[in-house]
Amino acid sequence: MALTTVADDAAAATTATTDETDEIQIGISACILGQEVRYNGGHKLDRFLRDTLGAYVRFVPVCPEVEIGLGVPRETLRLEQTGGPETLRLVAPRSGSDHTAAMVAFARAKALELGAAELCGYILQKGSPSCGMERVRIYGAGGMPQRNGRGLFAQVLLEALPELPVEEDGRLNDPRLRENFIERIFAYRRLRRLFRARWTRGELVAFHSREKLLLLAHDRPSYEALGRLVAAAKQTDRALLVEQYRRLFLGGLARIATTRKQTNVLQHVAGHLREVLDEAERRELQELIESYHRQWVPLIVPLTLIRHHVRRHGLSYLAQQTYLDPHPQELMLRNHV
Repeated sequence: MALTTVADDAAAATTATTDETDEIQIGISACILGQEVRYNGGHKLDRFLRDTLGAYVRFVPVCPEVEIGLGVPRETLRLEQTGGPETLRLVAPRSGSDHTAAMVAFARAKALELGAAELCGYILQKGSPSCGMERVRIYGAGGMPQRNGRGLFAQVLLEALPELPVEEDGRLNDPRLRENFIERIFAYRRLRRLFRARWTRGELVAFHSREKLLLLAHDRPSYEALGRLVAAAKQTDRALLVEQYRRLFLGGLARIATTRKQTNVLQHVAGHLREVLDEAERRELQELIESYHRQWVPLIVPLTLIRHHVRRHGLSYLAQQTYLDPHPQELMLRNHV
């Protein structure tokens, strides 16, 4: 389906901003914010998202079922499929009402609206026949439903905004997935700022340099491919360069930063510190890195010591690395083992 993307809107924008207060807008299923819009008049409030993350972002709540005109409370909906993908329907089984056309039309219009709004991410409601991102029940001609579906609204949204960081509320209970998602929404905002105006090659090189350690913690091949892309920037069409850099950058960060990859980055940083630390300080740092590698302490422990040494010795290369502070520390995303 021919829908514009957030990437298209960012590339077409002509005004630049470097203001750190630049608003981060996150689309979200309205019930996750505590709005009583579910079929039974209830909600699925997530206090961390509403109260903690909500202090740093502006949520854009959406309830597709209410917005296509269904009431609260209402009949339950489900996905039914009797043949190939083209037979997937969103129906109310008790009355037999079919809401497929209305939902698809709404989703297409809403995706265009959200793309123009320059969202930095989206949080969907787990299991919903409208909003579920994965493992949604699909009912066939008989037997048990298959948990291999995707909500109708979610399907259109993901097709229309393929690079947008998207997660389900249930999956965000996993500390690593939560950290990854929130890290990506802040990275998405940084990338959008870079390409919002008439950027220069020097600005691209500086951006790539700042993101080096963060990219290495997620996916070294993506970092290396991006480096080659930046090196050939003068010979590459600007629009093509933006498209390729954005795809590789966001795709690389979507890969989970494992303990092993984080340990490699910490050792890389320790190498930069070697010349300014005395023997006792080097030993202390290595002991903390090893404790993290063995999953005895969380990542925040060696990073806190590293930040201390970076500040004390005025190491500008490390100080400007987004890896050290990719998101507000108050979110405590690196405090898990």
